[in-house]
Amino acid sequence: MSTGKRLVKYALVYKKILSLGLLFLAFAVVADLMGPIIAKNIIDNHIAEAVNGAIDFKPIIVLLAIFFSLAVVTAVFRYFQYLLLQNAANRIIQKMRNDLYEHIQTLPIRYFDDLPAGKVVARVTNDTEAIRNLYVVVVSQFAISGMYIFGIFIAMFYLDPKMGGITLFVLPIIYIWMKTYRKFASKVNHVIRSKVSDMNAMINESINGMTIIQAFRREKQMKGEFDKMNEEHFAYQNKLLKVEAATSHNLVDVIRSLTFVLFIWYFGGASLSTETVISVGMLYAFVDYITRLFNPVTGLVNQFANLEHSLVAAERVFELMDREGEPVSDSVIERYKGNVRFEKIWFAYQEADYVLKDITFEAKQGETIALVGHTGSGKSSIMNLLFRFYDPSKGKITIDGIDIQEMPRQTVRKHMGIVLQDPYLFSGTVESNISLGDKGISREKVQQALNAVGGERVLKYMEKGIDEEVVEKGSTLSSGQRQLISFARALAFDPAILILDEATSNIDTETEEIIQHAMQVLKKGRTTFIIAHRLSTIKNADRILVLDRGEIIESGAHEELLALDGQYAQMYQLQAGASS
Repeated sequence: MSTGKRLVKYALVYKKILSLGLLFLAFAVVADLMGPIIAKNIIDNHIAEAVNGAIDFKPIIVLLAIFFSLAVVTAVFRYFQYLLLQNAANRIIQKMRNDLYEHIQTLPIRYFDDLPAGKVVARVTNDTEAIRNLYVVVVSQFAISGMYIFGIFIAMFYLDPKMGGITLFVLPIIYIWMKTYRKFASKVNHVIRSKVSDMNAMINESINGMTIIQAFRREKQMKGEFDKMNEEHFAYQNKLLKVEAATSHNLVDVIRSLTFVLFIWYFGGASLSTETVISVGMLYAFVDYITRLFNPVTGLVNQFANLEHSLVAAERVFELMDREGEPVSDSVIERYKGNVRFEKIWFAYQEADYVLKDITFEAKQGETIALVGHTGSGKSSIMNLLFRFYDPSKGKITIDGIDIQEMPRQTVRKHMGIVLQDPYLFSGTVESNISLGDKGISREKVQQALNAVGGERVLKYMEKGIDEEVVEKGSTLSSGQRQLISFARALAFDPAILILDEATSNIDTETEEIIQHAMQVLKKGRTTFIIAHRLSTIKNADRILVLDRGEIIESGAHEELLALDGQYAQMYQLQAGASS
Protein backbone atom coordinates (compact mmCIF):
# COMPACT_ATOMS: atom_id res chain seq x y z
CA MET A 1 0.00 0.00 0.00
CA SER A 2 1.38 3.42 -0.97
CA THR A 3 2.21 6.08 1.61
CA GLY A 4 -0.67 8.25 0.41
CA LYS A 5 -3.22 5.46 0.73
CA ARG A 6 -2.00 4.61 4.24
CA LEU A 7 -2.34 8.25 5.28
CA VAL A 8 -5.87 8.29 3.88
CA LYS A 9 -6.63 5.06 5.77
CA TYR A 10 -5.63 6.73 9.04
CA ALA A 11 -7.76 9.76 8.18
CA LEU A 12 -10.82 7.59 7.49
CA VAL A 13 -10.77 6.39 11.12
CA TYR A 14 -12.14 9.85 11.99
CA LYS A 15 -14.19 10.35 8.82
CA LYS A 16 -17.26 11.56 10.72
CA ILE A 17 -15.40 14.49 12.28
CA LEU A 18 -13.62 15.25 9.00
CA SER A 19 -16.86 15.08 7.01
CA LEU A 20 -18.61 17.46 9.38
CA GLY A 21 -15.66 19.84 9.24
CA LEU A 22 -15.66 19.78 5.44
CA LEU A 23 -19.42 20.36 5.41
CA PHE A 24 -19.00 23.48 7.57
CA LEU A 25 -16.17 24.54 5.27
CA ALA A 26 -18.43 24.17 2.22
CA PHE A 27 -21.12 26.35 3.85
CA ALA A 28 -18.47 28.93 4.75
CA VAL A 29 -17.13 29.01 1.17
CA VAL A 30 -20.60 29.41 -0.36
CA ALA A 31 -21.49 32.20 2.07
CA ASP A 32 -18.17 33.96 1.47
CA LEU A 33 -18.33 33.74 -2.34
CA MET A 34 -21.86 35.15 -2.48
CA GLY A 35 -20.38 38.55 -1.50
CA PRO A 36 -19.12 39.71 -4.93
CA ILE A 37 -22.38 38.66 -6.63
CA ILE A 38 -24.39 40.73 -4.13
CA ALA A 39 -21.98 43.63 -4.65
CA LYS A 40 -22.47 43.32 -8.42
CA ASN A 41 -26.25 43.43 -7.90
CA ILE A 42 -25.99 46.58 -5.78
CA ILE A 43 -23.74 48.34 -8.31
CA ASP A 44 -25.56 47.37 -11.50
CA ASN A 45 -29.18 47.28 -10.39
CA HIS A 46 -29.32 50.12 -7.89
CA ILE A 47 -26.35 52.50 -7.93
CA ALA A 48 -25.90 52.57 -11.73
CA GLU A 49 -29.64 53.06 -12.31
CA ALA A 50 -29.64 55.98 -9.89
CA VAL A 51 -27.85 58.06 -12.53
CA ASN A 52 -31.19 58.52 -14.25
CA GLY A 53 -33.20 59.08 -11.10
CA ALA A 54 -33.27 59.13 -7.26
CA ILE A 55 -31.55 56.28 -5.34
CA ASP A 56 -33.89 53.85 -3.57
CA PHE A 57 -31.90 53.07 -0.41
CA LYS A 58 -34.26 50.40 0.90
CA PRO A 59 -33.16 47.52 -1.39
CA ILE A 60 -29.51 48.62 -1.04
CA ILE A 61 -29.77 48.46 2.77
CA VAL A 62 -31.35 45.00 2.53
CA LEU A 63 -28.56 43.76 0.23
CA LEU A 64 -25.88 45.30 2.44
CA ALA A 65 -27.46 43.62 5.46
CA ILE A 66 -27.35 40.29 3.59
CA PHE A 67 -23.75 41.01 2.58
CA PHE A 68 -22.74 41.61 6.22
CA SER A 69 -24.78 38.63 7.46
CA LEU A 70 -22.96 36.36 5.02
CA ALA A 71 -19.63 37.60 6.40
CA VAL A 72 -20.78 36.70 9.93
CA VAL A 73 -22.06 33.29 8.78
CA THR A 74 -18.74 32.67 7.02
CA ALA A 75 -16.81 33.49 10.21
CA VAL A 76 -19.00 31.18 12.32
CA PHE A 77 -18.74 28.24 9.90
CA ARG A 78 -14.98 28.77 9.48
CA TYR A 79 -14.59 28.72 13.27
CA PHE A 80 -16.32 25.34 13.64
CA GLN A 81 -14.65 24.01 10.50
CA TYR A 82 -11.25 24.90 11.97
CA LEU A 83 -12.00 23.24 15.31
CA LEU A 84 -13.29 20.04 13.70
CA LEU A 85 -10.49 19.63 11.14
CA GLN A 86 -7.77 20.39 13.70
CA ASN A 87 -9.34 18.04 16.23
CA ALA A 88 -9.48 15.26 13.64
CA ALA A 89 -5.86 15.91 12.64
CA ASN A 90 -4.66 15.73 16.25
CA ARG A 91 -6.67 12.54 16.78
CA ILE A 92 -5.10 10.94 13.71
CA ILE A 93 -1.57 11.68 14.92
CA GLN A 94 -2.43 10.53 18.44
CA LYS A 95 -3.50 7.18 17.01
CA MET A 96 -0.46 6.97 14.73
CA ARG A 97 1.96 7.64 17.59
CA ASN A 98 0.22 5.06 19.76
CA ASP A 99 0.34 2.50 16.94
CA LEU A 100 4.01 3.23 16.29
CA TYR A 101 5.01 3.00 19.95
CA GLU A 102 2.99 -0.19 20.36
CA HIS A 103 4.67 -1.67 17.29
CA ILE A 104 8.13 -0.81 18.64
CA GLN A 105 7.37 -2.95 21.69
CA THR A 106 6.84 -5.96 19.40
CA LEU A 107 10.11 -5.60 17.45
CA PRO A 108 12.80 -8.16 18.20
CA ILE A 109 15.87 -7.04 20.14
CA ARG A 110 17.95 -7.74 17.03
CA TYR A 111 16.36 -4.70 15.36
CA PHE A 112 17.68 -2.33 18.03
CA ASP A 113 21.19 -3.75 17.65
CA ASP A 114 21.44 -1.99 14.28
CA LEU A 115 19.51 1.21 14.98
CA PRO A 116 20.59 3.79 17.60
CA ALA A 117 17.94 4.80 20.12
CA GLY A 118 18.08 8.42 18.95
CA LYS A 119 16.98 7.42 15.44
CA VAL A 120 14.01 5.49 16.81
CA VAL A 121 13.09 8.48 18.98
CA ALA A 122 13.30 10.76 15.92
CA ARG A 123 10.71 8.66 14.10
CA VAL A 124 8.32 8.57 17.03
CA THR A 125 8.60 12.30 17.77
CA ASN A 126 10.03 14.39 14.90
CA ASP A 127 8.64 12.38 12.00
CA THR A 128 5.17 11.99 13.48
CA GLU A 129 5.19 15.72 14.24
CA ALA A 130 5.92 16.36 10.55
CA ILE A 131 2.98 14.11 9.67
CA ARG A 132 0.84 16.02 12.17
CA ASN A 133 1.73 19.12 10.18
CA LEU A 134 0.41 17.31 7.10
CA TYR A 135 -3.03 16.79 8.62
CA VAL A 136 -3.20 19.99 10.66
CA VAL A 137 -1.84 22.44 8.09
CA VAL A 138 -1.29 20.88 4.66
CA VAL A 139 -4.48 18.83 4.25
CA SER A 140 -6.52 21.56 5.91
CA GLN A 141 -5.03 24.19 3.59
CA PHE A 142 -5.52 21.96 0.54
CA ALA A 143 -9.16 21.39 1.50
CA ILE A 144 -9.81 25.08 2.09
CA SER A 145 -7.91 26.20 -1.01
CA GLY A 146 -9.41 23.49 -3.20
CA MET A 147 -12.94 24.33 -2.13
CA TYR A 148 -12.40 28.05 -2.60
CA ILE A 149 -10.86 27.59 -6.06
CA PHE A 150 -13.72 25.28 -7.07
CA GLY A 151 -16.29 27.78 -5.76
CA ILE A 152 -14.62 30.78 -7.42
CA PHE A 153 -14.56 29.03 -10.80
CA ILE A 154 -18.25 28.16 -10.48
CA ALA A 155 -19.03 31.81 -9.67
CA MET A 156 -16.95 33.06 -12.63
CA PHE A 157 -18.58 30.57 -14.99
CA TYR A 158 -21.94 31.76 -13.71
CA LEU A 159 -21.05 35.38 -14.46
CA ASP A 160 -19.22 34.77 -17.78
CA PRO A 161 -18.52 31.22 -19.01
CA LYS A 162 -15.91 32.32 -21.55
CA MET A 163 -13.81 34.26 -19.03
CA GLY A 164 -14.26 31.47 -16.52
CA GLY A 165 -12.87 29.05 -19.11
CA ILE A 166 -9.87 31.30 -19.83
CA THR A 167 -8.86 31.37 -16.16
CA LEU A 168 -8.80 27.56 -15.99
CA PHE A 169 -5.20 27.70 -17.26
CA VAL A 170 -4.21 28.23 -13.61
CA LEU A 171 -5.01 24.61 -12.66
CA PRO A 172 -2.59 22.74 -14.98
CA ILE A 173 0.19 25.17 -14.02
CA ILE A 174 -0.30 24.37 -10.32
CA TYR A 175 -0.42 20.61 -11.04
CA ILE A 176 2.70 20.64 -13.25
CA TRP A 177 4.57 22.71 -10.68
CA MET A 178 3.63 20.34 -7.82
CA LYS A 179 4.83 17.28 -9.79
CA THR A 180 8.07 19.05 -10.76
CA TYR A 181 8.71 20.22 -7.20
CA ARG A 182 8.16 16.73 -5.77
CA LYS A 183 10.56 15.25 -8.29
CA PHE A 184 13.41 17.56 -7.26
CA ALA A 185 12.62 17.92 -3.55
CA SER A 186 11.90 14.30 -2.60
CA LYS A 187 15.53 13.10 -2.61
CA VAL A 188 16.76 16.17 -0.74
CA ASN A 189 14.03 15.79 1.89
CA HIS A 190 14.96 12.15 2.47
CA VAL A 191 18.55 13.18 3.19
CA ILE A 192 17.42 16.03 5.47
CA ARG A 193 15.22 13.71 7.56
CA SER A 194 18.08 11.21 7.75
CA LYS A 195 20.49 13.92 8.93
CA VAL A 196 18.02 14.99 11.62
CA SER A 197 17.87 11.37 12.82
CA ASP A 198 21.68 11.17 12.86
CA MET A 199 21.88 14.34 14.96
CA ASN A 200 19.25 13.00 17.36
CA ALA A 201 21.21 9.77 17.69
CA MET A 202 24.43 11.66 18.41
CA ILE A 203 22.78 13.95 20.96
CA ASN A 204 21.23 10.94 22.71
CA GLU A 205 24.57 9.13 22.73
CA SER A 206 26.41 12.22 23.98
CA ILE A 207 24.01 12.77 26.88
CA ASN A 208 24.28 9.11 27.92
CA GLY A 209 28.06 9.24 27.67
CA MET A 210 28.59 12.74 29.10
CA THR A 211 30.62 11.39 32.02
CA ILE A 212 33.14 9.79 29.67
CA ILE A 213 33.20 12.80 27.33
CA GLN A 214 34.04 15.19 30.16
CA ALA A 215 36.34 12.80 32.00
CA PHE A 216 38.53 12.36 28.90
CA ARG A 217 38.18 16.00 27.78
CA ARG A 218 36.53 15.12 24.48
CA GLU A 219 34.14 18.11 24.48
CA LYS A 220 35.84 19.88 21.54
CA GLN A 221 36.11 16.68 19.51
CA MET A 222 32.40 15.91 20.01
CA LYS A 223 31.52 19.51 19.12
CA GLY A 224 33.56 19.18 15.94
CA GLU A 225 31.80 15.97 14.96
CA PHE A 226 28.40 17.54 15.61
CA ASP A 227 29.36 20.69 13.69
CA LYS A 228 30.29 18.56 10.67
CA MET A 229 26.97 16.71 10.81
CA ASN A 230 25.06 19.95 11.28
CA GLU A 231 26.92 21.54 8.34
CA GLU A 232 25.84 18.68 6.06
CA HIS A 233 22.25 19.18 7.21
CA PHE A 234 22.58 22.93 6.52
CA ALA A 235 23.92 22.29 3.00
CA TYR A 236 20.93 20.14 2.07
CA GLN A 237 18.54 22.63 3.63
CA ASN A 238 20.05 25.28 1.36
CA LYS A 239 19.53 23.08 -1.70
CA LEU A 240 15.88 22.78 -0.81
CA LEU A 241 15.67 26.50 -0.08
CA LYS A 242 16.81 27.35 -3.62
CA VAL A 243 13.97 25.28 -5.04
CA GLU A 244 11.44 26.84 -2.69
CA ALA A 245 12.72 30.38 -3.37
CA ALA A 246 11.68 30.02 -7.00
CA THR A 247 8.09 29.32 -5.96
CA SER A 248 5.53 30.64 -3.54
CA HIS A 249 4.94 34.35 -4.15
CA ASN A 250 7.23 34.47 -7.19
CA LEU A 251 5.27 31.82 -9.07
CA VAL A 252 1.90 33.10 -7.91
CA ASP A 253 2.69 36.70 -8.83
CA VAL A 254 3.58 35.65 -12.38
CA ILE A 255 0.33 33.67 -12.75
CA ARG A 256 -1.69 36.54 -11.23
CA SER A 257 -0.18 39.05 -13.64
CA LEU A 258 -0.88 36.78 -16.60
CA THR A 259 -4.48 36.32 -15.45
CA PHE A 260 -5.04 40.09 -15.24
CA VAL A 261 -3.52 40.51 -18.70
CA LEU A 262 -6.02 38.00 -20.09
CA PHE A 263 -8.82 39.61 -18.07
CA ILE A 264 -8.08 43.13 -19.44
CA TRP A 265 -7.62 41.80 -22.96
CA TYR A 266 -10.94 39.95 -22.84
CA PHE A 267 -13.09 42.61 -21.16
CA GLY A 268 -11.25 45.46 -22.87
CA GLY A 269 -11.96 43.95 -26.25
CA ALA A 270 -15.58 43.33 -25.30
CA SER A 271 -16.11 46.91 -24.12
CA LEU A 272 -14.85 48.25 -27.45
CA SER A 273 -17.35 46.10 -29.29
CA THR A 274 -20.65 47.69 -30.22
CA GLU A 275 -22.40 44.40 -29.50
CA THR A 276 -21.44 44.02 -25.85
CA VAL A 277 -21.69 46.34 -22.88
CA ILE A 278 -19.68 45.35 -19.79
CA SER A 279 -21.24 46.63 -16.61
CA VAL A 280 -19.25 48.16 -13.77
CA GLY A 281 -20.69 45.54 -11.42
CA MET A 282 -19.46 42.73 -13.65
CA LEU A 283 -15.96 44.23 -13.72
CA TYR A 284 -15.96 44.60 -9.93
CA ALA A 285 -17.14 41.03 -9.39
CA PHE A 286 -14.51 39.54 -11.70
CA VAL A 287 -11.69 41.63 -10.20
CA ASP A 288 -12.83 40.53 -6.75
CA TYR A 289 -12.98 36.83 -7.74
CA ILE A 290 -9.61 36.92 -9.51
CA THR A 291 -8.07 38.57 -6.44
CA ARG A 292 -9.70 35.99 -4.18
CA LEU A 293 -8.57 33.17 -6.50
CA PHE A 294 -4.90 33.78 -5.81
CA ASN A 295 -5.20 33.68 -2.03
CA PRO A 296 -5.95 29.92 -2.06
CA VAL A 297 -3.51 29.43 -4.96
CA THR A 298 -0.79 31.02 -2.81
CA GLY A 299 -1.90 28.78 0.06
CA LEU A 300 -1.54 25.69 -2.13
CA VAL A 301 1.87 26.59 -3.55
CA ASN A 302 3.24 27.52 -0.12
CA GLN A 303 2.28 24.08 1.19
CA PHE A 304 4.27 22.11 -1.41
CA ALA A 305 7.37 22.12 0.81
CA ASN A 306 5.40 21.03 3.90
CA LEU A 307 3.63 18.38 1.85
CA GLU A 308 6.95 16.89 0.75
CA HIS A 309 8.43 17.08 4.28
CA SER A 310 5.40 15.25 5.62
CA LEU A 311 5.32 12.55 2.95
CA VAL A 312 9.01 11.78 3.47
CA ALA A 313 8.43 11.62 7.24
CA ALA A 314 5.43 9.32 6.65
CA GLU A 315 7.57 6.99 4.53
CA ARG A 316 10.08 6.72 7.40
CA VAL A 317 7.34 6.06 9.96
CA PHE A 318 5.64 3.42 7.82
CA GLU A 319 9.03 1.83 7.10
CA LEU A 320 9.42 1.31 10.84
CA MET A 321 5.84 0.03 11.12
CA ASP A 322 6.55 -2.45 8.31
CA ARG A 323 9.37 -4.04 10.27
CA GLU A 324 8.16 -7.48 11.18
CA GLY A 325 7.16 -7.66 14.82
CA GLU A 326 5.43 -10.21 16.95
CA PRO A 327 2.04 -9.36 18.48
CA VAL A 328 2.02 -9.23 22.27
CA SER A 329 0.38 -12.43 23.44
CA ASP A 330 -2.02 -12.58 26.36
CA SER A 331 -1.92 -16.38 26.52
CA VAL A 332 -1.10 -17.74 29.97
CA ILE A 333 0.60 -21.01 30.82
CA GLU A 334 1.01 -22.76 34.14
CA ARG A 335 4.11 -21.92 36.11
CA TYR A 336 7.15 -23.83 34.90
CA LYS A 337 8.71 -26.58 36.92
CA GLY A 338 11.92 -25.14 35.54
CA ASN A 339 13.64 -28.00 33.69
CA VAL A 340 15.71 -26.32 30.97
CA ARG A 341 17.58 -28.12 28.19
CA PHE A 342 19.82 -26.75 25.44
CA GLU A 343 20.22 -29.28 22.61
CA LYS A 344 23.04 -28.78 20.08
CA ILE A 345 22.60 -24.99 19.97
CA TRP A 346 24.42 -22.92 17.36
CA PHE A 347 23.87 -19.18 17.27
CA ALA A 348 25.21 -16.19 15.30
CA TYR A 349 24.31 -12.50 15.64
CA GLN A 350 25.72 -12.04 12.15
CA GLU A 351 25.23 -14.74 9.54
CA ALA A 352 27.69 -17.67 9.89
CA ASP A 353 29.73 -15.83 12.56
CA TYR A 354 28.82 -18.22 15.35
CA VAL A 355 29.19 -17.07 18.95
CA LEU A 356 27.73 -20.33 20.30
CA LYS A 357 28.82 -23.69 18.89
CA ASP A 358 27.12 -26.98 19.62
CA ILE A 359 26.02 -26.04 23.15
CA THR A 360 24.29 -28.87 25.03
CA PHE A 361 23.47 -28.92 28.73
CA GLU A 362 20.54 -29.44 31.10
CA ALA A 363 19.38 -27.54 34.17
CA LYS A 364 16.91 -29.38 36.39
CA GLN A 365 14.25 -27.84 38.58
CA GLY A 366 15.76 -26.00 41.55
CA GLU A 367 19.34 -26.24 40.31
CA THR A 368 21.74 -23.32 40.17
CA ILE A 369 23.83 -23.23 37.01
CA ALA A 370 26.72 -20.81 36.73
CA LEU A 371 28.22 -19.67 33.44
CA VAL A 372 31.79 -18.40 33.46
CA GLY A 373 34.33 -17.47 30.82
CA HIS A 374 36.28 -14.63 29.34
CA THR A 375 34.54 -11.68 27.65
CA GLY A 376 32.97 -12.82 24.39
CA SER A 377 32.86 -16.49 25.38
CA GLY A 378 29.06 -16.63 24.91
CA LYS A 379 27.70 -16.42 28.46
CA SER A 380 25.18 -13.63 27.84
CA SER A 381 24.24 -15.10 24.46
CA ILE A 382 22.99 -18.24 26.18
CA MET A 383 20.70 -16.16 28.38
CA ASN A 384 19.55 -14.08 25.39
CA LEU A 385 18.42 -17.30 23.72
CA LEU A 386 16.69 -18.60 26.85
CA PHE A 387 14.73 -15.35 27.10
CA ARG A 388 14.01 -15.52 23.37
CA PHE A 389 15.52 -12.12 22.75
CA TYR A 390 17.01 -14.05 19.85
CA ASP A 391 16.35 -17.50 18.40
CA PRO A 392 19.08 -20.10 17.78
CA SER A 393 20.43 -20.68 14.30
CA LYS A 394 20.41 -24.44 14.89
CA GLY A 395 19.21 -26.75 17.64
CA LYS A 396 16.43 -26.23 20.16
CA ILE A 397 15.82 -25.10 23.72
CA THR A 398 13.13 -26.74 25.81
CA ILE A 399 11.50 -25.86 29.12
CA ASP A 400 9.76 -28.79 30.78
CA GLY A 401 10.12 -30.61 27.47
CA ILE A 402 8.37 -27.91 25.38
CA ASP A 403 10.31 -26.22 22.58
CA ILE A 404 10.25 -22.50 23.46
CA GLN A 405 9.95 -21.54 19.78
CA GLU A 406 6.50 -23.14 19.79
CA MET A 407 5.34 -20.52 22.32
CA PRO A 408 4.92 -16.73 21.91
CA ARG A 409 7.90 -14.82 23.27
CA GLN A 410 5.84 -13.10 25.96
CA THR A 411 4.48 -16.46 27.12
CA VAL A 412 8.00 -17.89 27.40
CA ARG A 413 9.04 -14.98 29.62
CA LYS A 414 5.93 -15.09 31.82
CA HIS A 415 7.63 -17.16 34.52
CA MET A 416 11.17 -15.82 34.13
CA GLY A 417 12.97 -13.10 36.01
CA ILE A 418 16.23 -11.37 35.20
CA VAL A 419 18.67 -9.11 36.99
CA LEU A 420 21.21 -7.37 34.77
CA GLN A 421 24.71 -6.20 35.55
CA ASP A 422 23.65 -2.60 34.98
CA PRO A 423 19.97 -2.50 36.01
CA TYR A 424 17.67 -0.06 34.27
CA LEU A 425 15.31 2.00 36.39
CA PHE A 426 12.45 4.09 35.02
CA SER A 427 11.24 7.49 36.16
CA GLY A 428 8.71 6.98 38.96
CA THR A 429 9.04 5.56 42.46
CA VAL A 430 10.83 2.60 43.99
CA GLU A 431 7.48 0.80 44.14
CA SER A 432 6.62 1.42 40.47
CA ASN A 433 10.07 0.21 39.43
CA ILE A 434 9.52 -3.07 41.23
CA SER A 435 5.91 -3.73 40.21
CA LEU A 436 6.29 -2.17 36.72
CA GLY A 437 2.61 -1.31 36.95
CA ASP A 438 1.52 -4.95 37.15
CA LYS A 439 -1.85 -4.97 38.95
CA GLY A 440 -1.12 -8.47 40.24
CA ILE A 441 1.76 -7.14 42.35
CA SER A 442 0.42 -5.40 45.41
CA ARG A 443 2.21 -2.83 47.57
CA GLU A 444 2.62 -5.51 50.24
CA LYS A 445 4.22 -7.88 47.73
CA VAL A 446 6.65 -5.14 46.69
CA GLN A 447 7.65 -4.62 50.31
CA GLN A 448 8.02 -8.37 50.85
CA ALA A 449 10.27 -8.68 47.80
CA LEU A 450 12.46 -5.86 49.09
CA ASN A 451 12.64 -7.41 52.54
CA ALA A 452 13.54 -10.78 51.03
CA VAL A 453 16.63 -9.35 49.33
CA GLY A 454 17.62 -7.36 52.38
CA GLY A 455 16.56 -4.11 50.83
CA GLU A 456 15.48 -2.54 54.09
CA ARG A 457 19.12 -2.21 55.12
CA VAL A 458 19.90 -0.12 52.05
CA LEU A 459 16.61 1.68 51.49
CA LYS A 460 16.28 2.81 55.10
CA TYR A 461 18.26 5.89 54.09
CA MET A 462 15.45 6.89 51.77
CA GLU A 463 13.09 9.28 53.52
CA LYS A 464 9.94 8.11 51.68
CA GLY A 465 10.80 4.41 51.58
CA ILE A 466 9.28 2.65 48.58
CA ASP A 467 7.58 5.92 47.63
CA GLU A 468 10.96 7.57 47.06
CA GLU A 469 11.12 9.27 43.66
CA VAL A 470 13.44 7.66 41.10
CA VAL A 471 14.78 9.73 38.21
CA GLU A 472 15.60 8.22 34.82
CA LYS A 473 18.11 5.37 35.12
CA GLY A 474 18.12 5.84 38.91
CA SER A 475 21.14 8.13 38.63
CA THR A 476 20.60 9.52 42.16
CA LEU A 477 20.84 6.04 43.70
CA SER A 478 23.95 4.03 44.46
CA SER A 479 24.77 0.99 42.32
CA GLY A 480 23.86 -1.23 45.27
CA GLN A 481 20.46 0.40 45.70
CA ARG A 482 19.71 0.11 41.97
CA GLN A 483 20.72 -3.53 41.97
CA LEU A 484 18.58 -4.39 44.98
CA ILE A 485 15.56 -2.70 43.39
CA SER A 486 16.20 -4.70 40.23
CA PHE A 487 16.58 -7.89 42.25
CA ALA A 488 13.34 -7.21 44.12
CA ARG A 489 11.63 -6.54 40.78
CA ALA A 490 12.57 -10.00 39.51
CA LEU A 491 11.46 -11.70 42.73
CA ALA A 492 8.15 -9.83 42.93
CA PHE A 493 7.13 -11.55 39.71
CA ASP A 494 7.86 -14.92 41.41
CA PRO A 495 9.80 -16.47 38.51
CA ALA A 496 10.29 -20.21 38.06
CA ILE A 497 13.53 -19.45 36.24
CA LEU A 498 15.79 -16.73 37.60
CA ILE A 499 18.71 -15.26 35.65
CA LEU A 500 21.42 -13.18 37.25
CA ASP A 501 23.59 -11.59 34.56
CA GLU A 502 26.71 -10.61 36.54
CA ALA A 503 24.28 -9.14 39.05
CA THR A 504 26.88 -8.72 41.80
CA SER A 505 29.80 -7.35 39.76
CA ASN A 506 28.99 -3.68 40.45
CA ILE A 507 27.98 -4.09 44.09
CA ASP A 508 29.93 -3.38 47.23
CA THR A 509 30.90 -6.27 49.49
CA GLU A 510 28.23 -5.58 52.12
CA THR A 511 25.40 -5.49 49.57
CA GLU A 512 26.78 -8.60 47.89
CA GLU A 513 26.60 -10.45 51.18
CA ILE A 514 22.95 -9.37 51.55
CA ILE A 515 22.10 -10.74 48.12
CA GLN A 516 24.07 -13.93 48.60
CA HIS A 517 22.26 -14.60 51.86
CA ALA A 518 18.88 -13.91 50.26
CA MET A 519 19.71 -16.17 47.34
CA GLN A 520 20.17 -19.18 49.56
CA VAL A 521 16.49 -18.90 50.49
CA LEU A 522 15.07 -17.57 47.26
CA LYS A 523 16.58 -20.04 44.83
CA LYS A 524 14.69 -22.95 46.40
CA GLY A 525 12.21 -24.28 43.87
CA ARG A 526 13.66 -22.06 41.16
CA THR A 527 16.06 -22.90 38.39
CA THR A 528 18.73 -20.23 38.65
CA PHE A 529 21.30 -19.22 36.07
CA ILE A 530 24.20 -17.04 37.18
CA ILE A 531 26.55 -15.32 34.76
CA ALA A 532 29.46 -14.71 37.06
CA HIS A 533 32.42 -12.41 37.00
CA ARG A 534 33.44 -12.98 40.59
CA LEU A 535 34.04 -16.71 40.83
CA SER A 536 33.86 -16.53 44.62
CA THR A 537 30.10 -15.91 44.33
CA ILE A 538 29.33 -19.21 42.56
CA LYS A 539 31.15 -21.74 44.72
CA ASN A 540 27.81 -23.16 45.87
CA ALA A 541 26.36 -23.57 42.35
CA ASP A 542 25.19 -27.08 41.50
CA ARG A 543 27.07 -26.94 38.22
CA ILE A 544 29.48 -24.51 36.61
CA LEU A 545 29.80 -24.32 32.84
CA VAL A 546 33.09 -22.89 31.59
CA LEU A 547 32.82 -21.34 28.14
CA ASP A 548 35.56 -20.41 25.71
CA ARG A 549 34.87 -18.93 22.25
CA GLY A 550 31.29 -20.21 22.24
CA GLU A 551 31.99 -23.75 23.42
CA ILE A 552 31.61 -25.49 26.79
CA ILE A 553 35.12 -26.67 27.62
CA GLU A 554 34.56 -27.65 31.28
CA SER A 555 31.53 -28.59 33.38
CA GLY A 556 31.15 -29.55 37.02
CA ALA A 557 30.87 -28.34 40.60
CA HIS A 558 33.37 -25.86 42.05
CA GLU A 559 35.54 -28.47 43.79
CA GLU A 560 35.45 -30.78 40.76
CA LEU A 561 36.70 -28.05 38.46
CA LEU A 562 39.46 -27.06 40.86
CA ALA A 563 40.58 -30.69 40.98
CA LEU A 564 40.52 -30.77 37.16
CA ASP A 565 43.15 -28.00 37.22
CA GLY A 566 41.95 -26.59 33.92
CA GLN A 567 40.90 -23.12 32.81
CA TYR A 568 38.43 -22.61 35.66
CA ALA A 569 41.12 -23.43 38.24
CA GLN A 570 43.48 -20.93 36.61
CA MET A 571 40.82 -18.21 36.58
CA TYR A 572 39.91 -18.88 40.21
CA GLN A 573 43.52 -18.83 41.36
CA LEU A 574 44.16 -15.57 39.49
CA GLN A 575 41.18 -13.93 41.18
CA ALA A 576 42.05 -15.37 44.58
CA GLY A 577 45.62 -14.10 44.20
CA ALA A 578 44.44 -10.66 43.11
CA SER A 579 42.13 -10.32 46.10
CA SER A 580 44.67 -11.53 48.67
